[in-house]
Amino acid sequence: MTERHPGGYRRHRRRPIGKRDPDERKDDYDEVWAEKWDDEHLAEQGERCMDCGTPTCMGGCPIGNIIPDWNDLVHRGDWKRALERLHATNNFPEFTGYNCPAPCENSCVLAYNDDPVTIKSIERAIADRGWEEGWIQPEPPEERTDYEVAIVGSGPAGLSAAQQLNRAGHHVTVFERNDEVGGLMRYGIPDQKFAKHRVERRVDQLREEGITFETNAEIGGNVPVERIEEDFDASVIAVGSQKPIDLPLPGRDLDGIHFAMDYLTQQNRRNARKDVPGPDIDAEGKNVVVLGGGDTGADCVATAHRQGADQVVQIELLPKPPVERPPGNPWPDQPQTYKKTYAQEEGAIEEYNVDTNAFVDTDGDGVVDTLEADRVIWEDGGEGPPEKKVSESNLEIPADLVILAIGFEAPESSPFEPLGVEVEDDGTLVTDDRMMTSADGVFAAGDAERGPSLIVWAIGSGRDVARHVDLHLTGETDLPPSLETPNEPLVQ
Repeated sequence: MTERHPGGYRRHRRRPIGKRDPDERKDDYDEVWAEKWDDEHLAEQGERCMDCGTPTCMGGCPIGNIIPDWNDLVHRGDWKRALERLHATNNFPEFTGYNCPAPCENSCVLAYNDDPVTIKSIERAIADRGWEEGWIQPEPPEERTDYEVAIVGSGPAGLSAAQQLNRAGHHVTVFERNDEVGGLMRYGIPDQKFAKHRVERRVDQLREEGITFETNAEIGGNVPVERIEEDFDASVIAVGSQKPIDLPLPGRDLDGIHFAMDYLTQQNRRNARKDVPGPDIDAEGKNVVVLGGGDTGADCVATAHRQGADQVVQIELLPKPPVERPPGNPWPDQPQTYKKTYAQEEGAIEEYNVDTNAFVDTDGDGVVDTLEADRVIWEDGGEGPPEKKVSESNLEIPADLVILAIGFEAPESSPFEPLGVEVEDDGTLVTDDRMMTSADGVFAAGDAERGPSLIVWAIGSGRDVARHVDLHLTGETDLPPSLETPNEPLVQ
């Protein structure tokens, strides 16, 4: 055991696990992250944790990860117990350790006037160590109930709900309309950001725990929705918000304009040596424009680099965030500041305050060639929202391939309407305080219930819905809550 010294944050500077050189990594689809971390390095980073009396990092984490505990355990070299503490609140810590934007770090007390603890790096390292040492093993229930539960969707929310309900002893079947389990984790996140063997070994673990997976199974398609009612005692809709936001501008019907998920899914399927449905979307030798400045847009930029694009321009309608926190955005609120993405580190043109007006075919071949736009400024709208004004009109940006990465609207709810499931105005499913939809025994979780959000929220939502389903079936539950749920056994 390593002796803990108070004031480790004074002795050690923040040093997260690094990334590979941008010029090297943009030529392959291997993970951008450094391949190995060092125990001493992580022990020092764990010592930077102040073990605060009020751990605001836990408040910033949507699932209430017990962060000070596993920071200290890593510092002391007790990695196995650190893994146990991590798994106590998070079914899939590598999902978050590699992909979460780390609101916990932004809420760290050190972030008030210093660099926060490298919480995300430590979380990732704990999960990796658990797999390397063979500590992560299937945990099937000792006893089984007679209840059958259906989970529709195998993303983070569906998988976490499935694992929790299975460990409560119920018989769980997960329906996935794609040919592989994992949802967003499988086909939505590019390989360079998250290698798919990390999904596969979790799915293998869940199978060995007794969960049944049915792939190529679309509810309301080749699987009649009536099966959910007839064969199962309860069900959870965890289909995510997969309906993309479109941009209905002049020229939208031209070839060469695609949604981000179609683009990313194709490349993930190519990397997995699978058939690629639909028109081939390839950036090689092209001028690529990515509309949208978020994480999905960054993934599209990085993928275009790897496909050999001549030029990649990423466009954002809003202004570039400041480097320092702006007025009205104090700690511990999530900072509205600029941070270069891994994709931009590899080289691309960032354009802010650009309002797209039209997609243009200049040579008449039916394929987009140019994006027309205005440069805008945002002025204080008084008591209302900021007002957009044109500062430079008729910009022309070369665009042989346009990727729309401007967000998602809502889940696809129509297959479940025959069950009596109602839909909110924003497209999410109507649920009560038990996460049950308007159909008795049919619950909703993840983006389907709360709208487009983070992976960590989806995992927490899956854990919470499992708790409510268990209570609905048995009248009581000992399943652990996430941060949003009272921390006592529920009894009807």
